[in-house]
Amino acid sequence: MDTQHTGPGLADRIHGGWLGRIAGNMLGKPVEQGEVWTRDRIDRYLRGASALPLTDYLPEPADADEAAVLRPEWRQCVRGRIHGSCRDDDVDYAILGLHLLETHGFGFSTEQVGDLWLLRLPYLQTFTAERAAYRNLANGMKPPLTATYENPYQEWIGALIRADVYGWTCPGEPVRAAGLARRDAVLSHTGNGVYGAMWAAALISAAFTAPTVRDALETALTVVPASSRLARTVRRVATLHETRLPWEETLATVSAETAGLGWIHTVPNAAVLTAGLLYGDGDFTRTIALTVRGGLDTDSNGATAGSVAGVLTGADAIPARWRDPLQDTVHSAVFGFDGVRISALAERTLRLASAGT
Repeated sequence: MDTQHTGPGLADRIHGGWLGRIAGNMLGKPVEQGEVWTRDRIDRYLRGASALPLTDYLPEPADADEAAVLRPEWRQCVRGRIHGSCRDDDVDYAILGLHLLETHGFGFSTEQVGDLWLLRLPYLQTFTAERAAYRNLANGMKPPLTATYENPYQEWIGALIRADVYGWTCPGEPVRAAGLARRDAVLSHTGNGVYGAMWAAALISAAFTAPTVRDALETALTVVPASSRLARTVRRVATLHETRLPWEETLATVSAETAGLGWIHTVPNAAVLTAGLLYGDGDFTRTIALTVRGGLDTDSNGATAGSVAGVLTGADAIPARWRDPLQDTVHSAVFGFDGVRISALAERTLRLASAGT
């Protein structure tokens, strides 16, 4: 296991990954509806509340009309109203992945992932590709057919949001992390949907040892086919960033180039995430704020960006305004885990990372 000898320790980085994932998820959750909450609309909302630049959780809506278009859970996710994390699939899957590794070890099979979903995850708390795969599992199908039968969401973002735990438990081993994520992803996804999960796991793994977030992104690209649309889109964002194009113009450019894929597809969301990470440049607050302001699947992208940034900085360096409202508590739909401590999840993850087998 290759871990840095300088900067935050392994325990602090893993704890930072969990806190970052949950904080980023909570930040993006109220505006998670990419067709409604465009980049411009999100910024108009923030400007109206004098909340730009964004340095804290979203402000409350100014009136009933604004409140009506936020996600119904907004009351538990805005400044001053957060008392522990609210339930969300982006966090449920990280918990489920931890439970999978504790139960079956790093040699788990795709079939075991499916079995655990049926045992631990309520059907109505699954969405898009995961719900299609869950239905197929319940009807007796086996992977990889579970990913392809009557599943129009095969390249959407669902597998990517399940990948963090494989990065956290394989610090500095991006190829190994990507292999684990792939084994999980093929239950419900194909093509860029699988590549997105592999890329995210490698990115988080690389963040433990990479000198900069740019280095982590470069490393993560090595685990997916260079000719894939995912890899080409991530490289495109990196190239535009290198030319010193402003963040807004980079996103506008790539948004036009990925038009038509839909707001939950892996590829345009990977572009928003990459831009948030590069323009955030290792600063935790700036990274999750820019990522959520980028629109599309805001809570999923905020969660992954927060995970990467939290690993880079460590938990102790995450500002208190993000940490304290979470009250070290997770609300989860995963059977047996509701109310679990974030610190306990981090400790359990550290045990797996330290064991490494």
